[in-house]
Amino acid sequence: MTHIVILGCGFGGLAAARKLASADVRITLIDRSNHHLFQPLLYQVATAGLSAPAIAAPIRHMFAHQRNLTTLMATVTGIDANDKKVMLEDGCAVSYDYLIVAVGATHSYFGHDEWARVAPGLKTLDDAFEIRRRILMAFEHAELENDDARRAAWLSFAIIGGGATGVEMAGTLAEIARHTLSGEFRRIDSRKARVALIEGNDRVLSSFTPDLSEKAKRQLEKLGVEVRTGCRVTAIDNDALTFGTASGEERMVAKTVIWAAGVAASPIGKSLGVPLDRAGRVIVQPDLSVPRHPDVFVIGDMAAATSDGKPVPGVSPAAKQMGKTTACNILRRMKGVPTHIFRYRDPGSLATIGRKAAVAMLGKIKFSGFAAWLFWLCVHIYFLIGFRNRLLVMMDWAWAYFTFERSARIVTGNDKTEVDFKVGQA
Repeated sequence: MTHIVILGCGFGGLAAARKLASADVRITLIDRSNHHLFQPLLYQVATAGLSAPAIAAPIRHMFAHQRNLTTLMATVTGIDANDKKVMLEDGCAVSYDYLIVAVGATHSYFGHDEWARVAPGLKTLDDAFEIRRRILMAFEHAELENDDARRAAWLSFAIIGGGATGVEMAGTLAEIARHTLSGEFRRIDSRKARVALIEGNDRVLSSFTPDLSEKAKRQLEKLGVEVRTGCRVTAIDNDALTFGTASGEERMVAKTVIWAAGVAASPIGKSLGVPLDRAGRVIVQPDLSVPRHPDVFVIGDMAAATSDGKPVPGVSPAAKQMGKTTACNILRRMKGVPTHIFRYRDPGSLATIGRKAAVAMLGKIKFSGFAAWLFWLCVHIYFLIGFRNRLLVMMDWAWAYFTFERSARIVTGNDKTEVDFKVGQA
C-alpha cells in the first residue's frame, strides 16, 4: 500500500490529511507537538484573552476515526530525498512513497539571533506563555518599583513589526493597560502604560490598501498606541531598543519588547538539496512538488509558490488550499495522470485592532470599524477546530466584551528580576 508521510499538522498538513481520509493509502503524520494550533488567535493567549485549550486540539483525537492515518510525535532532523527517508531526532528513519512537508516557519531576526532572548516572537504556545508572563509581570514589577524612571521602563511596551500580528498585539496590549488592569494596582496607574508599535515600512498592514492601513493606524492611535513607521531597529537589550529614523537614531526605554517583524522557513528545507529563496523557503514547481523529486511536495510557509505569476502569501487559507491540492495531486500521480497546477483563491484579509475596531478587505469590498470587527469575530469562530473550542471562545469573548476582563491571567514560574522596593515606602 502506498505510504504517504506528512510532516507537520498545521493548516496545510491538516488539510492534506483530511483530504486523503477516504483514499486507499497509508498515512503517517509526524509533528513535534501533540496538538494542532489555530495560530491566528495565538496572540489572544499571549495577551490573556483566551486559554490554550480554546485554540488548540489534540492531534490524536482529531484523527481518532481516520483509520488510514498513524500519528507520531517526533522531531524531524532531516530528509533524505534520494533514499526517500525522513530522519528523526532519536536516530530512526521513516520511509515514504510520497512526502508532504508542511513544517511551517520560525522567527527571523534578520541576522540578529541574539535578540531572541530579549524580544520573543510568537509562533507556538510556549511563545505565547512566555510573552503573557512578561506582559503581566511587567505591571507587577512596576508596582514594586520606587524609582520613577525604572517604573516607567516597566510600563513601556514595544512591539516590533506592523503586520497583522503586531497590530493585533499592540491594540490588545493598550486595552489591557487602559481597561482590564485599571484600578487593580495601588502604586501605579496602568492606564499610563506606553505601548509603541515600531514598523520599518512607511505604513502598518502593508498587505492592505493604503486607505485601510491609514484607518488601522488611526484606530490604534485612538486606543492609545504610539505608531512609529519608517523605523528600522538596530539594537535591543534588556532595557531599551534603538531604531533608525529619518532624523537619526532614537533610543526607546522599554523593559518588554515583542518581536513580530519577520519569519523564516524551517531549516528542514535545506536538507532537500534544492533551491531556496532568501527566506529559506523551497522554490516549488507549479504543482507544489520539488524540482528533481516529484514524490516530494512542500506547502504552507515553507513553500515559495506562485499563482498566476504572483507570490502566494504565507497565510492560513493558502496553506489549506495547498494541502488539498497536494493531496489531489498525489492521488493523480498514483493513477498516472497529470497533476494540477496550484491556483490560489484569495478569500480576503482581516485584521483586528481592538474592541469594535478592525479592517477587512474582501476582493474589491473594503470596510472597517465595528462591522469589520464583527465579521472578524464570526470568521475566526467558524474556522476554529471543534464545537467545544468555538463555544469556549464565544463565551470568553462575550465576557470580555461586557466586563473588559480577560480570563487567562495566571502566570507561573519564578521571576528573579531585581526591583528597587523597600517595605514601608509605598
